[in-house]
Amino acid sequence: MPTIPERIHQFNSDRLPEFTALKYQLMAENPFRFLRGSCHIFYEDLAGGVNPAPLPGSPLSWVCGDLHLENFGTYKGDNRLVYFDLNDFDEGALAPVSWELTRMLTSIYAGLGSLGIKKKEATGIATLFVKTYSTRLALGKARYIERQTARGIVRSFLDKVGERKQKELIRQRTFEKNGSLRIRVDHVRFFPLEKALRRELSAHLTQWIHKEPSLDGRNRVLDAAFRVAGTGSLGIPRYVFLLRNNKDPKKHLLIDMKQSRPSCLEPWLPHPRPSWVSEADRIVHIQGRMQNIPPALLSTTSFRGEPYVLKELQPTADKIDFLLMKDRYEDIACVIEDMALLMASSQLRSAGRQGSAIADELIAFGNEKSWQQELLNYALAYSGQVKKDYEAYFTAFKAGYF
Repeated sequence: MPTIPERIHQFNSDRLPEFTALKYQLMAENPFRFLRGSCHIFYEDLAGGVNPAPLPGSPLSWVCGDLHLENFGTYKGDNRLVYFDLNDFDEGALAPVSWELTRMLTSIYAGLGSLGIKKKEATGIATLFVKTYSTRLALGKARYIERQTARGIVRSFLDKVGERKQKELIRQRTFEKNGSLRIRVDHVRFFPLEKALRRELSAHLTQWIHKEPSLDGRNRVLDAAFRVAGTGSLGIPRYVFLLRNNKDPKKHLLIDMKQSRPSCLEPWLPHPRPSWVSEADRIVHIQGRMQNIPPALLSTTSFRGEPYVLKELQPTADKIDFLLMKDRYEDIACVIEDMALLMASSQLRSAGRQGSAIADELIAFGNEKSWQQELLNYALAYSGQVKKDYEAYFTAFKAGYF
């Protein structure tokens, strides 16, 4: 059996070396960051690899696939309201509900453990997530969270990000050159592109602009750069574009364009799945089903024969920083309850679509309590495995293996 470093190296071997090296560096931070960057390891172990899980049976549902504490966040929907919701669907798939639950519970143990929160408190938070999710699922009613429906720390967070302005985002990410704005290449978020590639990308996005109804050809591409964000997807081609409104030159947009790859759940799914036009089509459709309202300008394209997802970069896009409230148990509990509500709601909202369980099956699963402790037990045990795997990874990383 290959070692953990070998499995990680093999999975990432076809990515861009410079940015994959950054991924490896981030994964060395702590066990939670390692978990975020090794989703494929989780499912290899869960579904048929090193340590097949004795998980209880559960309905099939649309899942984001990589659900963890930092894959919830704020964004502005295409109706211009700011929501708090699941926000990463790169690994989206039709899978057993128990898989998504176990991933999330493992992230609670790993994430809170990396903050120095004791196992007893982490178990209390994980149990709260399971019970809240189960209760919300049993009610059979999908809910959503925006400023008017939020409470506690999430309400305060939404109030804060809702005050951010597009002009401020543009000011932070650009500089003026020869009377026009350019992307600020800081070698942290944004990196330079070769001139030929930048021209090719700009021409490609110009064609997309003319096809996008909400932009209607009213915008011009001023600049493009390579973009770095997240952990798991680092090393995959990802670009950012600066657009200027032709009618109002003071108005600008930033557009993200990220290559789409197959879900790491795919090798382990025994049941039939829909045939998608592309991996980008899969991601956008699943996101549209699971979120209450999708983000602005969510779309797909093909560049050099590879699928990409496009979306607007927004000043309202952000994540809750658990580090800032690691000693505030009530605030953490409030956020966890909201995350459980959103997970249940996303599954109810997408119920009965192309093979997913109907709402009645999900409701029955929510009313059944026997599976809860089994998933908690597995997540606790596997979080210990994550820690061991991280230590093996960290040792190899420090020795220069990567």
